Formats: sequence, C-alpha cells, structure tokens
Amino acid sequence: MASRVSLLLASLGAAFFAQAQSAEAQRKHDVGVSDTEIKLGNIVPYSGPASAFGSVGKVQAAFFRMINEEGGINGRRIKYISYDDGYNPAKTVEQARKLVENDEVLAMFAVLGTAPNSAIQKYLNARKVPHLFVVSGATRWNDPKHFPWTIGYLPSYQAEARIYAKYILSQRPNGKIAVLYQNDDLGKDYLRGLHDGLDGRVSMIVAEEPYEVTQPTIDSSIAKMKSLGADIFVNFSTPKFAAQAIKKVSQLNWKPLQFVSNVSISMANVIRPAGLENAQGVISAAYVKDPTEPRWDSDPGMMAYHQFLAKYLPEVSRADSSAMTGYNIALTMAEVLRRCGDELTRDDLMKQAASLRNLEQDSLLPGIKVNTGPDDYAPIEQLQLMRFEGEHWSLFGEVLSGEFQR
Repeated sequence: MASRVSLLLASLGAAFFAQAQSAEAQRKHDVGVSDTEIKLGNIVPYSGPASAFGSVGKVQAAFFRMINEEGGINGRRIKYISYDDGYNPAKTVEQARKLVENDEVLAMFAVLGTAPNSAIQKYLNARKVPHLFVVSGATRWNDPKHFPWTIGYLPSYQAEARIYAKYILSQRPNGKIAVLYQNDDLGKDYLRGLHDGLDGRVSMIVAEEPYEVTQPTIDSSIAKMKSLGADIFVNFSTPKFAAQAIKKVSQLNWKPLQFVSNVSISMANVIRPAGLENAQGVISAAYVKDPTEPRWDSDPGMMAYHQFLAKYLPEVSRADSSAMTGYNIALTMAEVLRRCGDELTRDDLMKQAASLRNLEQDSLLPGIKVNTGPDDYAPIEQLQLMRFEGEHWSLFGEVLSGEFQR
C-alpha cells in the first residue's frame, strides 16, 4: 500500500512539474517581471531648476495606479518606481544604477531631460536595458544603429525649430532674429534646427544668447537682444526661464514677434507666471490637445483625461502641459505592454516599442499619430503651429511633418 501511495505521489509530482514547466514556457518573462508584476523605473526632477516638469512623474504614478485598480495589464500589476534627480545628470546616473541594479526594473521609462538622459544612455544600452520614451526631443534618441535600446518620444527639437524658421521666412523675411537658448543639448538642438530651417539666411540672426540652468535670471540677455534691434525673439528655454523671458520682454516694452518652444507652453508654469497680457501673440507648436481649450470640452479623449485627473490627481492643474505629456507617454507605454502579452522580456518589449504603426491616441491632435519602426525611433514627427490669444492657445495652419521640413 505504501509503495502505491509513493508511486501516486511521484506521479502527481511529475504531472505538476510538467504543468509548471508548460505554464512557464507559455509565460516567458525577464528581470523586473513576475507572473503578477511589472517593475518600471523612472527619473524626473521633482526638485531643482526644472521641477516644473515633476508633474510628468506624478501623473504617470497615478495613471498606473488606475491601471492596477482595473486589473493591471495582461494580469500583471505595474510597480512604478520614480526617483528625483533635481535635473542633475550626476544624480541621474546614481538613480539609474539604483533602479537597474538594486530595484531590478524591467525598463527605464520616461526619464526626463536631455542632459540627464545623455548621462545614462551608454550605461543602459551596455546593460541592454530598455530606455523607453525619453521625455526629450533631442535627435540623439533616434539612433537605433548605435543605441538600439533607446527610443525617444517628444517631437524633434530640430524639426520644431525648422517649422518656426519657415514661418519666419514667410512672414518676416527681412527680420532680425534674437535667440535665447539653454546651453546644453536641448538648446543646441533647437539652435541647429533654426539654422537649418533658415536655409542660407542665418545672417538674419543678430544675437544668440546661451544661459545655464543654474542662473537665477536671464534679464541681461533679454536687454542685450532688444538693444541689437531684433524684431523677432525665439525663446528656446525651459519653463522657469521662458516665463522670465516673456515677462522681461514686456517690461522692456519690446515688441518682437515671439516664439516659445513646445516644452514651455504650460499655462500653469509659463504663461500665467509670465502674465496672460504679456504672452499675447506668442507663437509655439503643439502635438497634443490643450486641456484648457473649450473646443475640446466634449471631446472623448479630453473628457477621459479630466475624469482621470479629478479622481486620481485633483491637485494637478489641467493647465499644466507637463501633466498631459506624462499622460500621453503612459498611454503609449501601456499599449506596448499590452502588445507584449505573456512574453514580457526586454527583447520583446523593444520589439513592440519599435513597431508602432499609425497608433492613434485620443489626446493627440487630429492627424497626429505615433509611429515607430526598426530604423525609426522617433514616435512623433508632426506638429501644428499655435498662437496665444486671450486666455488660450489657438491652433492655425496645417499639421506639419518635421521630416518634411528637413
């Protein structure tokens, strides 16, 4: 009898082991993933000179909390681990190593800033850790040959600047241009795009004023640009300095045609601090719907966004464009994870992230879609010009392709 029981137990054990092996074969997963959880690592500046962008991380944490309450993605809950780097690249490196080597995340996701991401790009690619949907429009993120594990998200800064240049040539071909730019890869990418778009008319630029993110103010640069007789002011700066510049231009009673980069269009962090009256007529470009624009009040995508904020993050202003950025990138990441199904490895995650075709998201402007391919790591390459009027940004013209502008 004892031997029969032993044989039965052995048989049951073998069957259970075989089933477990079969289930494991069907449900492949990599470091940072279990049958019930996915760990994503994130780094944003919750403090420091770029803290206005901290809402990107706050919104994404809330978004994945919502996803988890709805049952997760393919049965797995998302563990979103987000650290502060104060927009200091040295701190970014420290936090990235912690996330990869200690927290053992599946991927780095939506790390914010050009300089911070530049500091960790080689490390993540050497470790073959997905470096997905970088919150920066630097062109270096679209380089699958040399950095196959890094994919950007924001429209290219260079393409955006080319669009401004073409508009300037069409409206003020004899104008004098003054440029304020952040003295890092972000600002220099914008500046290169402007030079490129001016198509041999770079002599129109009478001033190129760099600034450091550690500076308290850029007032002296604005005064210098006005003194040189510029009648076009191109403001390639991050929110704190963009707001300062718009306000200072008004204080000096300077009346140039003004442009501000897409990274600094936030009503909450730029326009209102600068003063609505001072921002009238400023031109920028957009790829997402403006949550404060009445025209989108009955739009399904905007209604879903407003409901999300009201329930999960009521303290974040709808006027904070960085919040919308975080929301859009989280939507894209969730779609990539869904497409991975049960086979959630780092290799497959990259494969899915690099094969998005004509992906529509309700929060993007009509006509703008997410597209990636094995040789194209730039998810969004379209923009539409807009002008600040009254209390809102007003779109004008057609949707323009950054690629077309080259």
